[in-house]
Amino acid sequence: MDQETDAMEITSPGVGGKRVFRTELAGRPLVAEIGHVAKQANGAVLLRYGETVMLVTATATSSPRPDVDFFPLRTDYEERQYAAGRIPGSFFRREGRPSERATLTARLIDRPIRPLFPDGFRNDVQVVATVLSYDGESAPDVTGMIGASIALSISDIPWAGPTGAVMVGLVGGELVINPGPAELDASALELVVAGTDEAILMVEAGADEVPEARIIDALEYGRAEIRRLCAWQREIVAAVGRPKMAVQLPPHSAELETFVRQTAAPRLREVVLNPNKLARERAVAQAMDEVTAQALERFPEGSAQIAETLHEVEKAETRAMILERGVRPDGRALDEIRPIWCDVGFLPRAHGSGLFTRGQTQVCSVAALGPISNRQMIDSIGERSDTKRYLHHYNFPPYSTGEVRPMRSPGRREIGHGALAERALVRMVPDEGTFPYAIRIVSEVIESNGSTSMASVCGSTLALMDAGVPIRRPVAGIAMGLITEDGRTTQGKPAILSDIQGVEDHLGDMDFKVAGTSQGVTAIQMDIKISGVDADLLARALEQARKGRMHIMAHMLRALPAARTELSPHAPRITVVQIDPEKIREVIGPGGKMINKIIAETGAEVDVEDDGRVFIAAPNREAGRRAEEWIRNLTRVPQPGEVYVGKVVRLMNFGAFVEILPGKDGLVHISELARERVPSVEDVVEVGDQVIVKVTEIDSLGRLNLSRRAALETVTDAASREQIQPKEPRAATAPQQRPGGQGNGRSGGGPGRR
Repeated sequence: MDQETDAMEITSPGVGGKRVFRTELAGRPLVAEIGHVAKQANGAVLLRYGETVMLVTATATSSPRPDVDFFPLRTDYEERQYAAGRIPGSFFRREGRPSERATLTARLIDRPIRPLFPDGFRNDVQVVATVLSYDGESAPDVTGMIGASIALSISDIPWAGPTGAVMVGLVGGELVINPGPAELDASALELVVAGTDEAILMVEAGADEVPEARIIDALEYGRAEIRRLCAWQREIVAAVGRPKMAVQLPPHSAELETFVRQTAAPRLREVVLNPNKLARERAVAQAMDEVTAQALERFPEGSAQIAETLHEVEKAETRAMILERGVRPDGRALDEIRPIWCDVGFLPRAHGSGLFTRGQTQVCSVAALGPISNRQMIDSIGERSDTKRYLHHYNFPPYSTGEVRPMRSPGRREIGHGALAERALVRMVPDEGTFPYAIRIVSEVIESNGSTSMASVCGSTLALMDAGVPIRRPVAGIAMGLITEDGRTTQGKPAILSDIQGVEDHLGDMDFKVAGTSQGVTAIQMDIKISGVDADLLARALEQARKGRMHIMAHMLRALPAARTELSPHAPRITVVQIDPEKIREVIGPGGKMINKIIAETGAEVDVEDDGRVFIAAPNREAGRRAEEWIRNLTRVPQPGEVYVGKVVRLMNFGAFVEILPGKDGLVHISELARERVPSVEDVVEVGDQVIVKVTEIDSLGRLNLSRRAALETVTDAASREQIQPKEPRAATAPQQRPGGQGNGRSGGGPGRR
């Protein structure tokens, strides 16, 4: 039984009890169905946006997890290939580990909901968003964010929502809510913003050098829609919401708290100011150990509360130092950037390398260039393309923070940081027509004390320029922080911090990363721990970030002012040849025989695209020239009057067949073999001879008639024969190589293509 918003709730056994709530979002219907699916979860909604359908559930344990000092929230985004009518391409033909997009979407869903759970709540909570249907238009990431808010709001899980979320595009100078794929392709901005009806909680954006003021306009434009979505969800909660469960806090001793605060505050106040991260951490740990030992003598059962109170004291003392004295833990002013130094080209065999150091944060970014066949194939729903030629990967080894732990495959954090750096740089990378390479950047975090993702942006800009990639403009990044007076809201006079370090991120209220060029913003990521921030505060943070970004970029450009004009000698030389798509079969050959022969005999890699573009990646100039000439000859159409040096392949009593191009031969009639009369063909030529011939006719069946006699009249000396074949303009090539390189590519493509 389907019932609309104003119907009574049905709870009778055996009856579906479905409640339906409708609204619109960006001109498409948004429908929440509640009460008939996943009824054992604490909260569940089947959310339809256009023809995209998602099941979002929220589940919590009935009691807190013992002995944890954090909130155990897990958010999962589950893609199902059947949602888009596909069968997975893996060997087992089922979904495996989450795709990169799925991981990033799970992070998007998690970030705006996490700050709204109550302090001290330690019950395990899991939010699962499963894509059941995808229409190719209605974004599943925004749909999942709204669904998570509905599921939590109607559940009995304590949560201070609802929240709304939208994407804002900038198409033709106009702001657009939830643009479709075609609009996104033309959009200068892809900004996802989430928040309550009072404040912004999360921002994620990629942009094409959009000015900061326009970013603020987009945030305000999105907030209007967020407020409407929150009001709609409040109607849903009023109709079907459940009473919230009580938050079970651990036993609390006021006497213990007072003792720890009074004992720890003066000791921590002395050691929280230290520019050296490891020295500061050792001093803080020693002071805490001493206070813990004293407290345990008086309160032997209070170890958990002691640890929690000590953390609160450290946080309070650090924040007071910043707010009251305007001094940060390392002694800097609020808008001061740590010392910066950069190096480029320090890895001799890499195609490009950049080392960026800012204070105690250091990142080594390395660029590798490859043939276009090295593009990544994407098997994920919701992507606008099934391939990607610019890849940015981020690694965070344990030694970067002085720790010892197992080395694992990249986690959500590593994937998220790599994607943020990729988003910051991808719009500055030239297109295939200008620079026909696949590009991979790997950022290795060597040392970490705050904002390694933005250091990755800076180091990767240097690596790209060192590799000779003609980027549009250099990109720099900076992480901003926030310290509020009450640690919950932005009331009073909050302090905005430039270039935050680890302790300021850990103890502060906001992590606001901004990357961009001298012309505008290319990427934003904002996460907060408080109930929200307003647009005015973000505008101040963006302006302070712009000044800091320009300071950082000035240091980068001292190391390398512009992209190198020559490629590394170890990078492949890539040439693009455009052929008639109808001639692709000539280049491939039966079963790939011809293209494999070209690769084997020249040492070049050859990739053929369906539109007739042929990418030749060669280890040196000569190999590239030979492969290009071979391909041009395979696809050339002879014209009457052209002269060739060909090879005699067959003799008949009436003439000789001469191959003038690979796979193309024609008949030289016995009367055309010489100026004088010839008694027999064998008197003039034999199989295997090289002879000069002229195309005299191409008949209606495409057969070539050739003449040696006419060619001899045209060309009389051997030196001239080197110039007899028709000339064509050579294809555009990548920037000139430094001499002496060797390639390292490999062949790729589908069956029969390389």
